[in-house]
Amino acid sequence: MNGADCAVAWVSRLRLKFPGSSSLLFDDLTAGVPAGQKVLLLGPSGCGKSTLLQVWSGLIPDALEVPLKYEDIGIPHSWGYLFQDPDAQFCMPYADEEIAFVLENIGVPHERMPETIRRCLEQVGLVLDDPHVPIASLSGGMKQRLAIASLLALEPDVWFLDEPTSLLDPEGTAEVWQAVKQVAHDKTVIIVEHKIDEIVDFVDRVILFDAHGRIAADGRPEQVFRDFKPKLKEYGIWYPGVWEDEEDRFPKDNDRFISGTPGEMEPLVRLRGFTGYHGKAPKIEAASAALYPGDWVAVVGENGAGKSTLLQSLMQLIPTRGDYVLAGGPVRGFDDVSDMAAYVFQNPEMQFVTHSVYDELAFNFRRDRDSEETIRVKTEELLQRFGLDQHRNLHPYQLSLGQKRRLSVAAATVKAQRLVLLDEPTFGQDAANTFALLEMLESWRREGIAIVMVTHDLEIVRRLATRVWEVRQGRLAAELSPKEYASRFAAACPPLTAELRS
Repeated sequence: MNGADCAVAWVSRLRLKFPGSSSLLFDDLTAGVPAGQKVLLLGPSGCGKSTLLQVWSGLIPDALEVPLKYEDIGIPHSWGYLFQDPDAQFCMPYADEEIAFVLENIGVPHERMPETIRRCLEQVGLVLDDPHVPIASLSGGMKQRLAIASLLALEPDVWFLDEPTSLLDPEGTAEVWQAVKQVAHDKTVIIVEHKIDEIVDFVDRVILFDAHGRIAADGRPEQVFRDFKPKLKEYGIWYPGVWEDEEDRFPKDNDRFISGTPGEMEPLVRLRGFTGYHGKAPKIEAASAALYPGDWVAVVGENGAGKSTLLQSLMQLIPTRGDYVLAGGPVRGFDDVSDMAAYVFQNPEMQFVTHSVYDELAFNFRRDRDSEETIRVKTEELLQRFGLDQHRNLHPYQLSLGQKRRLSVAAATVKAQRLVLLDEPTFGQDAANTFALLEMLESWRREGIAIVMVTHDLEIVRRLATRVWEVRQGRLAAELSPKEYASRFAAACPPLTAELRS
């Protein structure tokens, strides 16, 4: 493909290999996007979708030094890029300054900036009492909204969107996509996204990649989802109706509500008058709550409500006050929970401590002073189970976001604890790895391990949770059954057409 094809972003005969990798990610790839087209890139985690966005935009190799060769390339003159990790693109310390930085670069007069900043924040549903707030104080979902607001302010001709709503709740996802559709209806939009229900009516082309970075299908959404469904299943990719096809493994609307009583079952965790603090300010409060062995609690709520803070409090990563009892003993600090609880951060990079994928998985085994042969066997098993065996020598930071997430989950759960705390463990994951993780967690739950998972995925709530904790404005405000929660928010998941489901 070349410029004569009217493409605004293209590359022909691309060959690319990450340092330390054993094989080429792309080998003679040719692909491009015409002006005005809305394209969805689909493929298993690690197949190169995000890397292709970075090549088409020129970030590789201009900003990210990755060896590559190509016959021809076209990079758009006016483009905006949204990273999987919003922290990766912020340039300023405060929310309003981040958008103002964009406006300064495109020559917007200073007197027009406050109104433009307000409008951009309003379009993505980021409600701030004062927009001059430190970005570091925002939740992951709020940061994602801010990053999208900055892109709205830029108004580029070509939009590169890499998992733009992965950290947002269902309402936020719908709200953000509505804003993007309105603003970018006449623009070129190239999307990497696992949550496709909101965009199947927006994109007019789907490019499907296999695990080796080769194009397996390229066509209209209804045609790809219909004619290549076996490939989608084989590659473990999200597609319309995938949860219904997994009904045998994960039946919906399960009646799994655990309501133990002191006479029947002692709680594993009991909270009374419990408060978690950031500095001197209370950030999460739980008047009373109990968690039982074999529970799977889905923690839900709006972005910034305090869901991640609740998990940090349970893991004693921030100061707390009040009564917290774990396995019959009082909890007063991290040492009281470290031997019984495992924690998976929302940002996987926050928990990496070594310089290779292999060493990251072997780290906890070495802490337990296992023999080198035992460490090798256990580590090899994890590499295979989480699909990381081909990346064992890479630095964790060299992995895709989905691979980083798999590594963080694998490293944190090398041995089943009595309590497993997970903060959005499935974001950025393809269907195959999501289902494998859920099956592993469900097997632990059946053995009596308690799971507390922050999630925005309604299907996970209705198919796997035993109860739902709803967090609102810094308070554990309600406990619901999964059916109650699903019925309340079913409207947030728009129905797909029969053509796309078939």
